[in-house]
Amino acid sequence: MTDLVIRALDANDARLFDTMPDPLDTRGANRLTRHRPEWKRVALRDGVVVARGAWWGGPDDPEPLNVNWFDVLEGEEQAGAELLRSAPWQVELELNPPGDWREVPALRAATEARFAAARGAGYGLLAERFLYRWTPECGLPGRPGRLDFRPDPDDAVFFDALRRIHSVTLDAHALTDIEEGGLDRAAQSDLDFFHWCPSPREWWQVARTPTGELAGIHVPAHNPSGPCIGFVGVLPEHRGHGYAYDLLAECTHFLVERGADFVSAATDRGNHPMAASFVRAGYPVVRERINFRPPADGRHRVACRPAE
Repeated sequence: MTDLVIRALDANDARLFDTMPDPLDTRGANRLTRHRPEWKRVALRDGVVVARGAWWGGPDDPEPLNVNWFDVLEGEEQAGAELLRSAPWQVELELNPPGDWREVPALRAATEARFAAARGAGYGLLAERFLYRWTPECGLPGRPGRLDFRPDPDDAVFFDALRRIHSVTLDAHALTDIEEGGLDRAAQSDLDFFHWCPSPREWWQVARTPTGELAGIHVPAHNPSGPCIGFVGVLPEHRGHGYAYDLLAECTHFLVERGADFVSAATDRGNHPMAASFVRAGYPVVRERINFRPPADGRHRVACRPAE
């Protein structure tokens, strides 16, 4: 086997990145995402691209937040591992296979080749997630009318609510934050993400019961890809009443009333109550997302994580 060449790209040779087919990008989502040429890297053998990665960040981010396009040719898992290992940015890796990747042999093989390459580079599985996309054809979810929604200008209110919500969280990212820095880090990570989104701070809302008790929060947002459910969370003492659906329905209406013609969202596969709320609200699963985190010895922590 000939020697492997790892190359960083720039605007002049970015075309190399597109010479490799991607069997998992069945909807063209990767090609619609804006990636900076200088954050793209390829592995070549005999001048042919056998593995590639595109690192991603927001328009104002000085460094990438994650790798959100990574693939390898069959039999080139070690080339993919070397591509990740040698990169100057050790950040989270996102793989976004179609929802039926487990059932279709070709899709399963392509997905598992990427898993093998990521593990070969020392990356470990963090979370498996459902990605949702609401469109008008889905119909607006009904508003139960059980909670009172209103903005609150005080970040401390949201920080305290996030700490309480994450004290019993099922979210893998929040659990990692708690493991590394406690509830304060988990709450601050979400606050940083909310502020990172290019949508107005005034959109954040608290939800109260008819007696005035804080029941939860929701954050309608726009990320660089468009309108999304930034966050939905119910305080521990108010769980068991189905309020996650109420928050999700309100968040959806809020975005649609401000012109959204689609709404993206995500939740961990293991978060069954939230997944059930998405089903009830008419959100179809359009893809899955598998998150890997880089080796601990090379990990670069970012201030926020993007949502779908």
